[in-house]
Formats: sequence, structure tokens, C-alpha cells
Amino acid sequence: MLRLLLLVLMMLGMGTAYASGEFDPQSPVGDWKTVDDVSGKVLAVIQIKELPNHSLTGTLIKTFPQPGSNDHVCSKCDPSDPRYNKPILGMTILTGFKHDGNSWGEGEILDPKKGAVYRCKIHLVDNGKKLNVRGYVLFPMLGRTQTWIRED
Repeated sequence: MLRLLLLVLMMLGMGTAYASGEFDPQSPVGDWKTVDDVSGKVLAVIQIKELPNHSLTGTLIKTFPQPGSNDHVCSKCDPSDPRYNKPILGMTILTGFKHDGNSWGEGEILDPKKGAVYRCKIHLVDNGKKLNVRGYVLFPMLGRTQTWIRED
């Protein structure tokens, strides 16, 4: 019960800091805009939180549907994945990230459009205003990096 109370108090304190526009440039906790590599359009907002075990998780909290898109559910997720055919809005797409020096690794990221889960590392850049998100298969060299922008 005491842990739950402490967790609630911590979350309320975090909400106050974000509402006032403050953020910790050393932490990826907060809201991030994902941007399409080709068009440069904002696709979604991901909210990253720190769990009590100090790992990070990220939830898709806002989408900006593109014309002709009907990706409202994760229909391409593996049927054994609990996210299969569930709405992507509110879906946890980042899991298991652990702090490792100036980056966070050992995590996974779900691409709800493809239904694919990739290993992932994240790294803050530009004094905490941007987040490099590298999804990969087997080794980081075999992957792709997206830069997310911290939402004001």
C-alpha cells in the first residue's frame, strides 16, 4: 500500500513538471512526436514513462492518421501477441528499456503498421530535445534510426 501511495505521488510530481514545460534533459521520460522519414509529417505521439523497476515503457497516446490509412488496430501483429487486433491508440509499443550509460537498451519496439517487433536502443541528443530510436534485428548495425522530437 505504501509503494502504491509513493508511486501515485511520484506520478503527480512528474505531471506538474511536464505541465510547466520542464523536462530532464538526461531522461527520455515524456511525450515524443514521431516523424515520417519521407514526408516529414508527424505520425504519432509516444509517452515514455519510467516503471518502478526503473525500466522504460512507451505508449502511443495520439495519432495523426494519414489520408487513406486505416491502421486503427494492430491487425498485422502476430496472433499470439496480446496486442493482436487491438486498437493502436493506447497501445504499449516500447518495453523493457534499461539505462546503460548515456543510452537505454535491451528494449523492444513494436511497429504497429507492420506488426513487427524489433530489438531497440534509444539515445538522447540535442540536450534532451530529440531522441534517436534505433530498431534492429540481431545487431544494431542491422537496423534503422528514427529521430523523435520532444513535445512541448
